[in-house]
Amino acid sequence: MNVLDVDSMHARFGDHEVLRGVSLQVARGEWFCLLGPNGVGKSTLLHCIVGRVSPARGEVRISGISGPAAKRRLGYACSPEQLPGLLTGRQCLEVYGIAKELDRIDEDVLALSEDLRFTPFMDAFVDTYSLGTRQKLCVLLGLLGEPDLIVLDEAFNGLDPHSSLTLKLHLRKRLSSDRCGVLLATHSLDIVEHHADAAALLLDGVVAKRWTVDELERLKLSGEDTLERALAEVSDQGQPRLRDQAVQRGAAQTSSCSGP
Repeated sequence: MNVLDVDSMHARFGDHEVLRGVSLQVARGEWFCLLGPNGVGKSTLLHCIVGRVSPARGEVRISGISGPAAKRRLGYACSPEQLPGLLTGRQCLEVYGIAKELDRIDEDVLALSEDLRFTPFMDAFVDTYSLGTRQKLCVLLGLLGEPDLIVLDEAFNGLDPHSSLTLKLHLRKRLSSDRCGVLLATHSLDIVEHHADAAALLLDGVVAKRWTVDELERLKLSGEDTLERALAEVSDQGQPRLRDQAVQRGAAQTSSCSGP
């Protein structure tokens, strides 16, 4: 059974359709990377999956379950700027734990805190944290409660090399036991090339390209920059439509501002 099924997801903000029928699946034990330039709908898709945005149409199932019950089966590493600055790291973990009906913070989350060198900051206020320290806390929050699906949005941004490697190894350990699946939105081709089991490129609100683990492996064997070239080629094919839409939106805004 998949840990995530997204079927025909549509989302809009005003007159702009951000997602136009996106469907994707993440299998148990799979690290799935979502790629794409800024502004194509990656974060909106993640927010629809975790319940922060209500889609216009479409369905999300986590481990075969939809609706509010499904949200209890996922872990979402929020963005660093979304953390409550007036709480300590420990208090954030405790509040998230209560929301997930946990009796205590998971032992493996506490162990990861040590490995990430976050523990010395546990009782400091979040608004005193650096970006990297905030990012570590976001990841720890997303891992609470043994989620079936771990959703990460650029979660490696701001992490030092030691912490980045530590987190990759931790995620791979969880995946190796088929405990969960990971959905990561990222710009990092290094992560895709070395850790992804599957990947998809989102452009203009649709999935423009998918890669299986075998296809990713063939790209790696073909040359160091082959994945980068493949992404560039697919992205270039989508640019004319993006430019046309930008021109149309600009013309509409000019018309509305100019008056009768």
